[in-house]
Amino acid sequence: MLKVEEISAGYQGSRVLDGFDLRLEAGRVLGLLGRNGMGKTTLLRCIMGLLPLAAGRIALAGRQISGCHPYEIAQRGVAFVPQGREIFGELTVEENLRLGCLGRRQPLREVPASLFAHFPILAERKQQRAGSLSGGEQQQLAIARALAGAPRLLLLDEPSEGIQPSIVLEIAQRLKAVVRESGLTVLLVEQNVTLLRRLAEQVLIVEKGRVAADLPVADLDDEELLRRHLAV
Repeated sequence: MLKVEEISAGYQGSRVLDGFDLRLEAGRVLGLLGRNGMGKTTLLRCIMGLLPLAAGRIALAGRQISGCHPYEIAQRGVAFVPQGREIFGELTVEENLRLGCLGRRQPLREVPASLFAHFPILAERKQQRAGSLSGGEQQQLAIARALAGAPRLLLLDEPSEGIQPSIVLEIAQRLKAVVRESGLTVLLVEQNVTLLRRLAEQVLIVEKGRVAADLPVADLDDEELLRRHLAV
C-alpha cells in the first residue's frame, strides 16, 4: 500500500528526516513512536505533499505520489488528521462532515449513516456548532470528517493530545472497528503507549530522522525499551 524509500526532508536548511524507510501493507495499522522533534510529524507532512522531499520517493499502491500536490494525493485516497484537529468551528458537526464527503471520487450530498453509527456522539451533536464540542468530541469529528472522504490511507497525528484517557480508549475502539469493517490502512503518530497498544499492530520507533526499531506492538510492554527510546 504505502512505500517510503530513503526520504530526506526538513525545514529552512535543517534536515529532520535522513534516509527514512517505511513499508505499510493495506489494512494494517502502523504506529510511529519517539521523542519530540525526531521527524514523525514531518514524515506525515511529506506523505501528504505538504513538505517537499530533499531526496527519496513515496509510492501509494505502486504509484509515485512524491512531488504531487496535496489535493492530488487526497484524490488518490489519502486523508490527514493533523495535530490540533483543524475542524471548522463555526460550522455545525453535520456541515463539517458534508465537507468531508466532497473529497470522494463521487461526492455525496448526505453524510453516510455508517459514520454516525461509528461515532454516535456526532449524531447527537449533528446540529451543534463544532467549536462548542469538547476536545474528545472534536477529535472524533476530525477523524469522521477524514473518513467521510472514503480514504484508503488515514494519517493520524497525535489523536490523543489533550483528551481524557477514557475518551482516548473509546476513539481507539471506534477506529479499530472502522479498520476491521472497511480494510482501512492507518499510519498513526502517537506518544500515548496505551492507545498504540489498543490500535496498532506494529510500531516503528523513530530517532534522529530514521527508524531505530521495528517492533510488534506487544514489545511496548518492555519498560526498559521505552525508557531507552523515549526518556528525555
